[in-house]
Amino acid sequence: MAVNVYVGDEMRILYYDWDEFNGEDCRDAMRRLGHEVETFRDYDEIGKRDYDCVFSFDYYPEIAENCHKQGMNYISWVFDCPHYPLYSNTISYEENCIHIFDQKLCDELKHQGAKNVYHTPLGVNEERLKSIGFTEIPESYIHDVTFLGNLYDNEFNFFDQATFPDDLKAYLEDVIDAQQLIYGRDIISDKRVIDDSVMEVLRNFIQFEDTGKYNVDYDRVILDIIRKKVTVSERRKILEALGACFDTTLYTTPDAKPIQGVNTLGLADYNSQMPYIFHNSKININMTFRCIPSGIPLRVMDVLGSGGFLITTYQDEIAEYFEEDKDLVIVRSPEEFIEKTAYYLENDEERKEIAQNGQKKVFEKFAYTKLLPEVLAL
Repeated sequence: MAVNVYVGDEMRILYYDWDEFNGEDCRDAMRRLGHEVETFRDYDEIGKRDYDCVFSFDYYPEIAENCHKQGMNYISWVFDCPHYPLYSNTISYEENCIHIFDQKLCDELKHQGAKNVYHTPLGVNEERLKSIGFTEIPESYIHDVTFLGNLYDNEFNFFDQATFPDDLKAYLEDVIDAQQLIYGRDIISDKRVIDDSVMEVLRNFIQFEDTGKYNVDYDRVILDIIRKKVTVSERRKILEALGACFDTTLYTTPDAKPIQGVNTLGLADYNSQMPYIFHNSKININMTFRCIPSGIPLRVMDVLGSGGFLITTYQDEIAEYFEEDKDLVIVRSPEEFIEKTAYYLENDEERKEIAQNGQKKVFEKFAYTKLLPEVLAL
């Protein structure tokens, strides 16, 4: 049985380090809060030493299994979506304390009977970002319009790998085109759009190997594959439109296919480059991954925490936690990306004030030192 630890207690935390880009930020905040933190990579380390809890970003069934055997608390903070390990049989273990950045996903898991599941938005290391200063800025990091993110047009774009009948492919392409015009509402999960007869045909062309480890609804995975294709198409089309109108820069994986009119510069390091890029781009663009039902992507926090100005697609929780046109700018259609980008490129003072407000909001509400006391409360 897991032990109780209360808010304010100094804890001994065994932290699973899987080279996640925000790991050092989180561990630094834990230590500044007075906790003892030691990292591990081998699951067998669990139980060999005396700790109050094991912690990881994202949920690992193998860790949950070992903690269950040892009677240790396991705290996980999920920032990926979809994250299919959440459908593991281990999700019901009492030792789990699972924090999920997306409210709708959190509610879904509770409805399915998962125990100790909580909604917690993601955070930033405010001390690291404050210490940067942004005084000496390399000219290569100064841009008008920047998108930093994955285009997903690689071997993991499973939709394009499937061979559909012509009539089904045409229908799905119509659905994908329609979804790109709608922000904040997922039509792909609507039974009137993809009904049982369409899903039955889809199962014949997108198949999975069931290992028995997870209680995954494979129909949901098929819908996620379609949502990912929406993201692939949406990001390319919007970047093409932005590139035709403005000086637009893309930071993404080296294998991404080039986009006409867009300057592609490859990957950027999370700690040493991203803050400078966000801070010194006049406009940063966020196009939320379509598999995220309602939550605030970490990229939104990263941009705002760096003092960057952000234009983002609508998400329920972005509109809930941030004040529109004061902390950031929200678009509800592809056309608004062009309209609002043009407006804010011409209005420097208004743009800078919004960027300052956004950073202040993130530091006040979403600093790791503000979020971790609740995350670590068992």
